Amino acid sequence: MNLIHSWLCKSEGWKRKVAEQVLPWTLEGIELHGKVLEIGPGYGVTTDLLRTRVDQLVCVEVDQRLAERLRLRTVDQNVVVLCQDATQMPLPDAMFDGAVCFTMLHHVPSVALQDKLLAEVARLLRPGAIFAGRDSRYSRRFRLLHLFDTMTVVDPAGFPDRLKAAGFAEAQVDVTPDAFRFRARKA
Repeated sequence: MNLIHSWLCKSEGWKRKVAEQVLPWTLEGIELHGKVLEIGPGYGVTTDLLRTRVDQLVCVEVDQRLAERLRLRTVDQNVVVLCQDATQMPLPDAMFDGAVCFTMLHHVPSVALQDKLLAEVARLLRPGAIFAGRDSRYSRRFRLLHLFDTMTVVDPAGFPDRLKAAGFAEAQVDVTPDAFRFRARKA
């Protein structure tokens, strides 16, 4: 992440927005339980809120510095932080009761790698388990925030088909002017 983006993701304003808007809208009508996988927690704003809703939260973060920082901050909690590439996680099949990701898919450098990540999440979920998430839609402001940063915007219109191709069923996408949320079940 560039410096502006990094600063924003640690800000009190972002924490408030996640708590009051991002998480409630993304998880509206969804009950998470058991062992849940969080892909790309970054600075852990969502992790702090999710850990109170589940028995165990396993976070997979590719950035070593962010993963270590989150691991140290969540010692003695129901959180396990792994520094791994979410497109190839060395974890057993069907070990999670749910999976989530928030505003991180656009940081995956290509559509092909995004699809690989989706298939990997499907592999790790138990049959019928939910995968839910949210990401931003393209805007000039969003582009400026990502100057000199990875930004592969997800097209919400084609995302249900991509989820189905990865092994999910009942794929649903809801769109607002600046974001979209998705939910699907492991087939």
